[in-house]
Amino acid sequence: MGSRGSPLALRQTEMALDRLREAGVETELKIVKTRGDIFLDKPLHQVSGRGIFVREIDERMISGEIDVAVHSMKDLPSKRPKEICIAAVLPRDSPYDVLVSEEGVALEDLEKNALVGTSSMRRAAQLKRARPDLMVRSLRGNLQTRLRKLSEGDYDAIVLAEAGIQRMKIDAKYAVLDPEEFVPSANQGAVAVATVAGLAEEAVRQIDHGPTRMVTECERIFLETVGGSCVVPMAAHANVENDELRVVAEVLSLDGTRYVKIDERLPIDGHIQKVKMLSKKLVEMGGRDLAEEAVRIVETR
Repeated sequence: MGSRGSPLALRQTEMALDRLREAGVETELKIVKTRGDIFLDKPLHQVSGRGIFVREIDERMISGEIDVAVHSMKDLPSKRPKEICIAAVLPRDSPYDVLVSEEGVALEDLEKNALVGTSSMRRAAQLKRARPDLMVRSLRGNLQTRLRKLSEGDYDAIVLAEAGIQRMKIDAKYAVLDPEEFVPSANQGAVAVATVAGLAEEAVRQIDHGPTRMVTECERIFLETVGGSCVVPMAAHANVENDELRVVAEVLSLDGTRYVKIDERLPIDGHIQKVKMLSKKLVEMGGRDLAEEAVRIVETR
């Protein structure tokens, strides 16, 4: 089983290892270092885009160096090598974003013109929409590095995924950002276990969590249809409420001043086709235009 060497990546890999061992599958861990772990002085979109933490691990899997890989599912590009499948999705943890600060203040209580750090174009656009006065600056590094930069005063607050804080059992002060305004990234809080089709796939399938697979597959449809990359401020979140599937997705301009959004409740029966229709509707509303605009602007910077 291959994993990046960051503490969070290793923790997520341990989660999968524990489940596989409970299912009677013997595993051995191999650390893989990616370009995304090396070029920490640049924003993610300047290094290689969505999938930077995944591509080199995929190559090792295809070559036979490793059999299985564990990823934060939101890092997986919508287009995957044909040899590789998502054999299992672990039960989802919190999909929400949190605002971390020394006092754990809510977003509305941050001082005017406060400096907020994030590595996500989506979070940056949502922050600018909610609080146009804020200064938003790129923030790279693993979870511990980001928190250290906050404690050293480099930022007044930073935005992180709640799932990472919970998995690492970090004692941080934070406020959960309103998920109606800060719709999460597709697959945030979910962990995917990938294999080369036909090799370890059958063994890994034993630990697949069906309900999480269902909602994450719905979210990925929006990525595939709109054409989301790491430079596109795009969100998609699906969850089951009262035996219905609620699907929320949006695409924003980089400055957060414009956006298109869908919020629908669907019957679970036949949900895939209905979600595909909704994703096409988001495109027709201008979602792809905003996505392509974001790419053009970033490429000219």
